[in-house]
Parts: sequence; C-alpha cells; structure tokens
Amino acid sequence: MVLRVTGKSSAAPGSATLAWAVRLMLLEAAALAGLTAYLIFLDLTADPDSVPIAIALTVMAAIGVAFVVFVARLLGRRRLGARGPAVFVQLMVIASGGFLVQTDPLWLGLVLLVLGVTVGVLIVVPSSTRALGVE
Repeated sequence: MVLRVTGKSSAAPGSATLAWAVRLMLLEAAALAGLTAYLIFLDLTADPDSVPIAIALTVMAAIGVAFVVFVARLLGRRRLGARGPAVFVQLMVIASGGFLVQTDPLWLGLVLLVLGVTVGVLIVVPSSTRALGVE
C-alpha cells in the first residue's frame, strides 16, 4: 500500500462514493444546524436558572455544525487527513442513534444509525480510498 505524502491525490479520479459521503455529511450538518436553531429558541424561552447550561449546549451544537462542514469540505477536496475525522463524526452519529433507539424517538435513532453506517462505509470503500490517494 502506497500513501501519498501530500495528502491529496492529483491523479486519482473523483469517486461517486466519496461525493455521496460528502453530500450526506453536509445533510448531517444541515440537520445539526436545524437542531442548533431549535436550541436557540429554547434558550430564549428557558427559565433564568438554566440559561448558562442551555447556552453552553447551543454553542457546542454550533461548533459541531462548523466541524462537520469543515470535515466534509476537506473530504470533498480529497484531503486524506479528513478521512479519520469523518469516520469519527460517523461514530458519533451512530452513538447518538443508539442512544435514541434505547430512549426514544425510535424512528430518529434508526435513521441516525442507518445514516452513520452508510456514510462511514462510503468513506472507507475502495473507490473512496483510491480517490483520497491511498493505493
């Protein structure tokens, strides 16, 4: 196995699987942005005692949006170093889905589980690996 030093393959063609992984990661970021907007609404209507914790949770969600978009863009630019963080994001999506399957809503947990596994597989399949410059 040869690993290119630059982290970006200039010779490898684009991969449809990698492109779909990027699209789905951007969909995840959009959903997380929607959650962040909902959390902002809850912050504005929260009782004064819980505002600091509510704001901290909202800020963490907003940081999550920025991180997922950043990683998806790097992956879209075929940066090899983005693969590990992208897989990490999918593991977090799978963990969130598993939690929701146990607690409710079940349907959302199942959606997150399927989405996390799908994107994770799309990131590591051979065609995506080649597009990232690992041969």
